[in-house]
Amino acid sequence: MGTTMHRIVVLGGGFGGVHVALALERLGRMGTPVEVSLVNRENYLVFQPLLAEVVAGSVGVIDTITPLRRLLPATRIYIREVEGVDVEARTVTLGPGILPRPTVIPYDSLVVALGTVTDFRGQPGLPEHALPFKSLADAISLRNHVIHVLEQASVEEDAELRREMLTFVVAGGGFSGTEVVAEVNDFVRGACKRVYRSIAPSELRFVLVHSGERVLERELTPRLSAYATRTLAGCGVELLLGRRLSAATSAAAVLEDGTRIATRTLVSTVPTSPNPVTAALGLPTERGRLVCDGTLRVDGREDVWALGDCALVPMPDGAGFAPPTAQHAIRQANVVATNVAAHLTGAPQTHFTFTGLGKLGALGHRRAVAELPGGVHLSGFLAWVIWRTVYWAKLPSGTRRLRVGLSWLADLVLPPDPLQLNLGVGRGISQAHFESGDAVFHQGDLGDRLYMILSGEAEVVRRENGADMTLARLGPGEYFGEAALLGRIPRSATVQALTPMDVLILPRGDFQALLGSLPDLREGFEDVAARRAAQNAERLEEG
Repeated sequence: MGTTMHRIVVLGGGFGGVHVALALERLGRMGTPVEVSLVNRENYLVFQPLLAEVVAGSVGVIDTITPLRRLLPATRIYIREVEGVDVEARTVTLGPGILPRPTVIPYDSLVVALGTVTDFRGQPGLPEHALPFKSLADAISLRNHVIHVLEQASVEEDAELRREMLTFVVAGGGFSGTEVVAEVNDFVRGACKRVYRSIAPSELRFVLVHSGERVLERELTPRLSAYATRTLAGCGVELLLGRRLSAATSAAAVLEDGTRIATRTLVSTVPTSPNPVTAALGLPTERGRLVCDGTLRVDGREDVWALGDCALVPMPDGAGFAPPTAQHAIRQANVVATNVAAHLTGAPQTHFTFTGLGKLGALGHRRAVAELPGGVHLSGFLAWVIWRTVYWAKLPSGTRRLRVGLSWLADLVLPPDPLQLNLGVGRGISQAHFESGDAVFHQGDLGDRLYMILSGEAEVVRRENGADMTLARLGPGEYFGEAALLGRIPRSATVQALTPMDVLILPRGDFQALLGSLPDLREGFEDVAARRAAQNAERLEEG
C-alpha cells in the first residue's frame, strides 16, 4: 500500500518561497512524503541585490535571474497569478493560463511567501508617472528610460526641456533608493563623458528625496549612515533630507512642502505594501502582514505558514520583528520546511532563532558600507569588495556566479554601452495626473493623443496676435485633443489644468484604429470637432 503524499503549496517565488521548496525537496529525497507545488508570476528567481547593477549595465540583463525549473526539478511549478485562497476548503485558485479558465490546487499545508508590491495609493500621479524599482522588468524599464532621455537631451535645443530631461529624482533613502541613485549617477556621468559629449557634466542633476535626517539611518549604525550620506553628496547627488514625495506629473516631482522638481525621470522605491492576496486570506494581520508565532505558523491555523516580507515574524530575543531581508527569509524558509515535516510526524516544532549576519550596501564609485558579525563596521573600497564577494557567493547557481564574475571583470576594463532595448510594446490606454497650472499640451504641438477628463478641470487657451484668450473650460467626462488627431495637424490651442486633474489618454494609433472600425464614432468626433471650431472662431471674433 503506497504512502499518502502530503501536498504542500508554496505561494511566491522570491528568496523565501524558493528556499522553502528547496528545503522540502531535500526532505523529500530523504524519505519525507511530500509533494511540493510553487506558484509565481515569473518562471525565474530574481537576485534582488544586483538589480541596480542591471540599470548601469555592470551585469547582464539575465545574469541576475535563475530559472525556477533548474533550481527546483522536483517541484511542480505554476506560472500564474493567485486569484484566491480558501483556507477552509484548503484550495488555491489560480488565474488563467492560455485559456480563460481557473486552475484549483488542493493542499494539505500552505506556505505564504508572496512578498510585497509597489503601493502608490494616496499619492496623485505616482501610479502614472513614477518608475517603481522592485522587479527585473522595473530595472530594464528604468535603464531604457534613462538611455532614451540621454538620447533626446543630447539633441534638444529647448533649455528648459533639456534641464527637465537631465534631472533624475529618486525617492527613498533605504538600500534600494541609495543603490539606484548611486548606479544611475555613475552610469549617466560615464555615458555623457564617453558617448553623449554634447551634454556637459554641469547640466546633470541627481536628487535623492528622503524623509530622514540621513540616508540608511534605519538600516545602519549612525557612523555608517553618516558616511553613506557624505559619500552620495560627494559623488554629486543632491540630498533633500527631511522631505517627502507627495505627487507627480509627467514633468515634475512634487514634495509635501509644495516644492516642484522639474524632471522627466522619477524613481520611487517607497512605499510598498504586502501582496493583496495576503489580506484576502482572512487570517490575522498586523500592518498588512500575517501574524505568526515563533515557528512561523500563522495564528489560528495549524496548516498555514508564512515568511518573508508578508509575515510578521517575532525575533528570538523579543526585540521586535524580523526585518524584510533575504538573509532572514532564507533562514525562515528552512524553519518552515522543518516544521511542515515535523507536523506530519507530530514531532516538536522548531523556533526561528536567526538574528542576522550583518548588512551591506553599495554607494557607487566602488564604495560601500558593511556591518559584519562581531561588531566590525567597514566603509569605502574594502567594504565594496566585501559587498561584491558576499553577494557573488550567494548567487543561487554556479552558472550565474560565472556569468556575473565575467561581467564584473569586463566592467573593470570595458565601460558599459548605453544600448536601449526596444521591446516594441505600446502603452495603449493610460492615465496621467496634472497639477494646477500644468500644461497638457501647447499650441503648435503635434497631435498624438486624445484626452478624457476623469477628475478636475482644464481650460483651453488660444494665443492670437500676442494675446491669450480662454476658449473653453472642460470638466469630468469631457474630452479634448480630437481635432489635431482627425486632421493630423498641430494643436490649435493650449490646454492646461485649472485644478489637480486626472485624465485618460488614448494614443493616436489606437484612436485611428477605433475610428476605422466604427464609422459612426468617427462622424461623432468630426461633428464635435466642427462645432468646437465654429464656437472658437466666434469667440475669437468677439474678442
